[in-house]
Amino acid sequence: MHTIGVIGAGAWGTALAQALRRGGREVALWARERDVLEDIRSHHENRTFLPGVALDPAIRVEGDPAAVAQAVDALLLVVPAQHLRATAQRLAPSMQADLPLVICAKGIETGSLALMSEVLEETAPGRPAAVLSGPTFAREVALGQPAAVTLAGRDPVLGETLAAAVGSRTFRPYLSNDPVGVQIGGAVKNVVAIACGIVAGRGLGESARAALITRGLAEISRLAVAKGGRTDTLMGLAGLGDLTLTCTGASSRNYSLGVALGQGHDKDAVLGKRSSVAEGAFTAAAAAALARRLEVDMPIVQAVDGVLNHDADLAAAIEGLLARPFRSE
Repeated sequence: MHTIGVIGAGAWGTALAQALRRGGREVALWARERDVLEDIRSHHENRTFLPGVALDPAIRVEGDPAAVAQAVDALLLVVPAQHLRATAQRLAPSMQADLPLVICAKGIETGSLALMSEVLEETAPGRPAAVLSGPTFAREVALGQPAAVTLAGRDPVLGETLAAAVGSRTFRPYLSNDPVGVQIGGAVKNVVAIACGIVAGRGLGESARAALITRGLAEISRLAVAKGGRTDTLMGLAGLGDLTLTCTGASSRNYSLGVALGQGHDKDAVLGKRSSVAEGAFTAAAAAALARRLEVDMPIVQAVDGVLNHDADLAAAIEGLLARPFRSE
């Protein structure tokens, strides 16, 4: 695989394009926003989503996603989770039937409660697919700082081929055959990160954050198993690794949203000031609904959903978690 397409020029899509160039690949990048396209073309910088990072001038940026999909050996889908369905539907007529697709969005679709792989099966059926997820901050990856990710799929040969295509000395993919577990880990950790941010914003201490990370991982594991994933997957990069980074890193959009909520700021006001999406704000409702459908106990996720989407009082939500009965770990 010599030429790789990247659909989505947000922070993560731009960082992946830069990482691919660093690994020696030809890269075509689709930018939806006209100003982002012109910035990358003219200044070799994405000043909207990844300011201050010089991009390789050889990255080819396009305003038409079909122009990217028609001339590549693999396609990375790096749009926000709630936009994957519409994007895949738009691209499907332009893609070859055997074009490998790599899902790089982290989330659960609201309404349908579908994982991103399930969305892709409906919108681009029959195409080889994999999931890329793990503990990464876009800026660090774009700057070439070391990072490791999970690349998950059912076809081991495709996985090895994709790993060779996207990997480099500083961007290291590890293979998994559990795309369900990898997706649940990548999606729900954002919700737990909001909870951890609330803990920080309220000044509840590091012990409380450690408890939330640990119990949050238990909730993620239960949901993954209920969907057909494996517990051991959540002990790896796409589970514990991603959860730890997102719940402790100040650069995490979801964690910083939680901090603002914990400090008493209005959710809509905080989100309205941002150019990038905090996926956990959408995933909270979807994960809570999926947990109810599958009869999985997820009190942290339910509490975050209540605060974000059902006008639940924050202090009461915290008290509700602390008042739960003692139980075995």
